[in-house]
Amino acid sequence: MVAIVGSGLAALAAFATLRHAGVPATGIAVFGTHADPTEVWRERAAAIRQERMRSESDGHLAAASFPGLALRERSLRALVGTATNRYRPSVETFLAHAERVRRRSGWDERFTERRIRSVRAVAGGFELDGDGPFAHVLLATGHPGLARVPGTVHAYEPHEYAAKVAVIGAGMAAATEWRNALAAGAEVVSIRRREPLRRPLNVPREYFSKRGLASFHRLPDVERAAELRRLSAPSYPPGPEWDAHVRVVDAPPPGFQVISATGFRKGFQEDMLLADLVAGHGLDTYDRWIVLSSDSAVPALTDETRTLSISGVAGQWAFPAGDTIAGAKYAARAFTRRVCRTRS
Repeated sequence: MVAIVGSGLAALAAFATLRHAGVPATGIAVFGTHADPTEVWRERAAAIRQERMRSESDGHLAAASFPGLALRERSLRALVGTATNRYRPSVETFLAHAERVRRRSGWDERFTERRIRSVRAVAGGFELDGDGPFAHVLLATGHPGLARVPGTVHAYEPHEYAAKVAVIGAGMAAATEWRNALAAGAEVVSIRRREPLRRPLNVPREYFSKRGLASFHRLPDVERAAELRRLSAPSYPPGPEWDAHVRVVDAPPPGFQVISATGFRKGFQEDMLLADLVAGHGLDTYDRWIVLSSDSAVPALTDETRTLSISGVAGQWAFPAGDTIAGAKYAARAFTRRVCRTRS
């Protein structure tokens, strides 16, 4: 029996990949807090008025890479855009695709609304809050929560814009909020600790390739952690559509609405389930990351008979862009390969 803990986009990608590989729906249990796997992401995207994805044509949840979202749109403009790495699917296109994946995979029939608080290794696999055992478990718990600045509204929560707006942060959410507030006619200032990088994707394109990823996996722990910290620097895409000219200040001026575009809390310690897993099994960690094999598995708890894998932002030790759709699919495919090896 296979279990997925989590109910977001990474969980749906894993479920769809397992089903595509021939794992019967009845052999998969999904535990999470939201029956709709797009709910949390969709609400956050709506809060910042996001219209297009940062990902490209292959940033979709289906198990097979082909066809990408550009081909699914059936437009010449989309195909030309993806050939030049300039195609960005709309949020509407992505959500419609996600709904199709959800419907066709049989997700709803295998989903149980339940928050799992403990994963323990036992004979035959793993128990989830005492239930099981499950031979193979994927943890796809998502971000551990919003990084809040007291007295502010968070960018990923519903809000309107006052006449004067101060945005804390310098990443994708901040850049989107600068544009939104300016379009609403507000005076906008930016509060940030460092200048943002301008890059099309969350991490450099090389890390989405086998060669680039192999070089990342060869890094010693201290250098890998340093690289992950470097990659966490705020960034947003280049191009005139993102060139919002705002004044940089040290603190919010009097009378300004303050919006925190500060992203999420970071580290396995911020996730109660992962922190309990590490403490309960004495797992290897480095800084704020759980040390994983290159295929996203937890080495001490994975062998030829059982698998414990981690997807999403908590899986960055294996895939630096773990919190992207590409990262979700990387972990999902590796997990599925392990599951299918033990079934044959």
